[in-house]
Parts: sequence; structure tokens; C-alpha cells
Amino acid sequence: MILNSEQQYLGVDWGEKRIGLSLADAETKMALPFKTVSDLRSLIAVIEAENIGLVVIGSPRKMAGGEANTPLFLSFLRDLRAQSAAPVVEIDERLSSKAADALFGDKKNKAGRDEIAAAIFLQDYLDSVKV
Repeated sequence: MILNSEQQYLGVDWGEKRIGLSLADAETKMALPFKTVSDLRSLIAVIEAENIGLVVIGSPRKMAGGEANTPLFLSFLRDLRAQSAAPVVEIDERLSSKAADALFGDKKNKAGRDEIAAAIFLQDYLDSVKV
């Protein structure tokens, strides 16, 4: 998928309590922690306000590789796809929170951890596809 230079990518680290977000633009292709939101309505507002051209959401996986999607995640994903004007792709999020802890160093600040985890797998996505 090719995006124009005015569009952005959004990384989404979904959680039942909070949703960590990261942003990257099509020009630099560098993912950076952005903010944390609490619900789908707030996420859709970010997608609209930030001119998001592609949403990359971390998909829960078991360490052995199988899906670990919960009914809550699947419901959220279905609703996100239905309400978002931007396409939504899933990416393996295994170990992104552990990597975020290693970078952030403070497990008490969960919001920062979620934003960094979102940046990690958004960057992985950007590095793996030709955009």
C-alpha cells in the first residue's frame, strides 16, 4: 500500500483498560509513541483528526505462534474495521510489551509502555513492507 506524504500510519496496542497509540508518516516511516486512549470512540476521533491512511493493530498471539485473540479483542477489531475510514491490518504483537519495558524501564507507567509497544510493532510493519 502506498500512502501520500500527507497521510500517516497509526499503531494500535489494544488492551481492555487502555489503548496505546503510535504514529508514523509516509515520508520518514519512523514510528513514535503518540498517546493513550480509553475506547473505540476516542480511537476513531484520532484516526479522523490525524489523517490516518492505515491502521496497524497488534494481534495477540501465543508464544508458539497460534492466535490468542479473546472475544473482546475480536469484537473491538470488528467494530474498528466497521467504523474506520482507514484500512486496518493486524500484526503479531508478541513480546512488544517486554521490548517496551526494556526501552522504557518503568513498568509503573503503563500508558507509556502501551504507546511504546504500539511504536515497536508499527515500526516492524513499516520495515517489513514496501511503502
